[in-house]
Amino acid sequence: MHGAVNGFSYGWITPVVAYVMACLGGALALRCVARSLLVEGSFKAGWLVLGAAALGCGIWSMHFIGMVGFRIVDVPLNYDVPLTVLSLVVAVVVVSLGVFLVGYRGAGRATLGLAGLRQDSAWRPCTTSAWQA
Repeated sequence: MHGAVNGFSYGWITPVVAYVMACLGGALALRCVARSLLVEGSFKAGWLVLGAAALGCGIWSMHFIGMVGFRIVDVPLNYDVPLTVLSLVVAVVVVSLGVFLVGYRGAGRATLGLAGLRQDSAWRPCTTSAWQA
């Protein structure tokens, strides 16, 4: 490969926008999960689904914005749309594992630690599918 790597082809706006999207997704998810701890029944599951979607989309969009801003001179980069959408779905499903664990078991230290470990171990499929896109 003879191309020069340019990780900031759009300037500093790319990492700033990616960071803001991750923060917004995380803040919205935290708010939804906190709300789910106050309700019971079907509303609890609804808040957890919203929280998982917000967190998964926030994390996915941060990575995708970073990938879009990455360029290699003289090497075309294209994205496979179905595989890109699949990586978003995988991100939301993977995040939902930890979100539902905390939502139904509470926010104790052991639960948060277990949810964090599950998130970490389950994140590889999302990252791998995004790279392949």
